[in-house]
Amino acid sequence: MRPTLFEKIALGLSGLTALTIGAAILFAPHAFYASYGITLGEDANLLSELRAPGAGLAGLGILMLLGIWRHAVLPVGMAAALTVFIAFPAGRLVGLVVDGMPSGSVIGALIAELVIAVLCLAAFRRRAWPAASRLSAAQPAR
Repeated sequence: MRPTLFEKIALGLSGLTALTIGAAILFAPHAFYASYGITLGEDANLLSELRAPGAGLAGLGILMLLGIWRHAVLPVGMAAALTVFIAFPAGRLVGLVVDGMPSGSVIGALIAELVIAVLCLAAFRRRAWPAASRLSAAQPAR
């Protein structure tokens, strides 16, 4: 199963974004969170709790990128991209409702995540939901 150019673009953008953000959280959490206006202390427990999902996000980004070149990994990469870029904005929207309005940089991240989610949904819709694609291509009843 070879990816189309559109799928490669979606996986590339998703993978690079996830890998970059995950690596930044993993290796430079103070600098990463400072860009959101969040000051982290030196609490080893907190830093560990931030670095662990950062490593997970970086790993998922690698899976997304591998899906471009290793065709057997394509379904896993697509699932990773859809999961990450639907779950992150969903979590931010819950936070918006429960916690109130975050900073402009967090809203910017939400918008970027929503854009990538829409790109992934558009790129992967035929593979992820093949029955729906056949229905939309079917001729209308007379």
